[in-house]
Amino acid sequence: MGYTVADGLFPNESPIGKTIKVLGRRVTVIGIFEKEGEDMLGISADKLILLPLNFARNVINVEDERYDPQITVKGLGDIYINEVESELRGTMRSIRRINPRDDDDFALNKSTILTAQLDQMFGIINFAGAFIGGFSILVGGFGIANIMFVSVKERTNIIGIQKSLGAKNYFILLQFLFESVALCLMGGIIGLALVFLLTLLAKTFADLTIIVDMGKVLLTVVLSTVIGLISGFIPAFMASRLDPVEAIRSK
Repeated sequence: MGYTVADGLFPNESPIGKTIKVLGRRVTVIGIFEKEGEDMLGISADKLILLPLNFARNVINVEDERYDPQITVKGLGDIYINEVESELRGTMRSIRRINPRDDDDFALNKSTILTAQLDQMFGIINFAGAFIGGFSILVGGFGIANIMFVSVKERTNIIGIQKSLGAKNYFILLQFLFESVALCLMGGIIGLALVFLLTLLAKTFADLTIIVDMGKVLLTVVLSTVIGLISGFIPAFMASRLDPVEAIRSK
């Protein structure tokens, strides 16, 4: 029996070896499923009771559609699913003595059907997320560029002094590029912190486990660095090309 059923019938004690009634017949509990919770479709083994087939046949009509009869089959690891499906179809048609020209009077449902639908749904979600994220990156990039232009404007005099003391153009360029990248990395780190906080809240209050892919974390760091370089390059280049005399006079 499932964990929820066992906990409801025998709270705070082991039900193994205990006797219960199912459809008026006495049965002995021989095992309990580990607690697994519900999946995305609300299906869970926690509320199920499994009975031996021969016993169930004596209690109910296992072929009655009211009980949604089904057989679950798992192929060996080295056999392709198409081969398993073909073998099952042939076996079922043979058992049911279906004429070769007649259609199947049964259904073969593969678990891949559900995963394909979920993949399609998550594909749409990923596309929407990428679309919204692209706009966010664009706005953020313009924001960083704006900040860097203002920073160059306010520090023009300091840039002139640095160049008059012998600072090379590449030194000024790298100085502002590092600053731009640092701003983007700070934003990326804050975003990652918020994601980890939300996953923690979801796990604590919603009993929902969310896994943060480390590949995505690395992608965030790389993307933040690239956006920082792109957004800060023009302001940094302009700063590196300033004339030291004119820059000192700007104040």
